[in-house]
Amino acid sequence: MRVRETLTAAVLLLGITAGPAAADASPTASPSEDGGAPTTAGTSFRTATEIEQGRPATANGAAGDYLYWSFPADAGQRPTVRATVSLPETHAAETWRVDVYDGLRRRQACQYGAQTRTAAAGAGSVELACVLRTVRAWSEPWANDPLPGTYYVRLTVVDLPTSDLGVRVGAEVEVDSKDMGGASAVDGSLAEPLVPGAAVGPGADEDDAGRGAVLSAIEPEDGWSSGWWSDRWVWTGIGGVLAALAGVGGYALTRGSGRPSRVPPAA
Repeated sequence: MRVRETLTAAVLLLGITAGPAAADASPTASPSEDGGAPTTAGTSFRTATEIEQGRPATANGAAGDYLYWSFPADAGQRPTVRATVSLPETHAAETWRVDVYDGLRRRQACQYGAQTRTAAAGAGSVELACVLRTVRAWSEPWANDPLPGTYYVRLTVVDLPTSDLGVRVGAEVEVDSKDMGGASAVDGSLAEPLVPGAAVGPGADEDDAGRGAVLSAIEPEDGWSSGWWSDRWVWTGIGGVLAALAGVGGYALTRGSGRPSRVPPAA
């Protein structure tokens, strides 16, 4: 009896002491992704970091590196790319530049904005901007118009003293777009976005880092909407209705003024 009571007490004691530990060891739900902005940048078109419009992305690098990001742009949008480079406390004068390329690696001209700027010696940062032309739904083969699809941002220094080569810098990039409406609409559209882009991930053609280029899933928030419909058709319809009403009114006035006046009979 004493042996049985001793064993029972030991089991109860183990259960009491092991209870909290067992509770702590129970599986818990892993934290969900908070959708934070990217904190790294690619070093080539192939490894460009995907970013969404309206959300800033940051990265650390070295002066002399090429930093790449990619973003989607759809027809009717006029993207604006802004970049800020944080510089060390001590440095000589240096010139930075931001360039934007489309999915075919064609450099897109900036309508306006400080695409290239020189930071004075000791300046804490330098700000760059590039406002692209409005993205068109369709274009002639010989034209260099921006088309719906993936766009690439490249940030780099173009004039740097040898003494500052390789110093640590920080970068922040943000892309916003303005919807230009039907005024910029054209007849025709692309069946598919221009080169949806390549993301870095597992693939058959693996590089030295063990990752290959695969088709990117990045797209505008509401999907690719390139098509024949635009609010230009609404204004065209309103104009047609007004023209028809003006024609009817003009006809009524002309017909009324053309009737012969009645002459009263002679007494």
